[in-house]
Amino acid sequence: MPVNHLVLFQFKADATADQVEKAVANMLALKDNCLHPTTQKPYINSLTGGKDNSPEGRQNGIQYAFVVEFASTEDRDHYVHNDQAHKDFVGAALPIIENAIVIDYSF
Repeated sequence: MPVNHLVLFQFKADATADQVEKAVANMLALKDNCLHPTTQKPYINSLTGGKDNSPEGRQNGIQYAFVVEFASTEDRDHYVHNDQAHKDFVGAALPIIENAIVIDYSF
């Protein structure tokens, strides 16, 4: 069963535009950088995201949103717990992230 993994970021006030731009690019690059442990091929079905542009004013500080689609809960679980590219991204981005919200759902 496919899984959508929603990731929402609020960056720290002192994060530079270059730092944010690099973090966003690195997040989007995970689609190609995360390799399946058996096939050694990319396993993220799709990854989209970008800067918030909602006119509703209900963001509560969240500035960027990403949707990562996996074919299965097993792929999502590997990504969350074991994928080295994902771990490297988190380690590099965490120092400039004020708040992160992650919500998953299946469809």
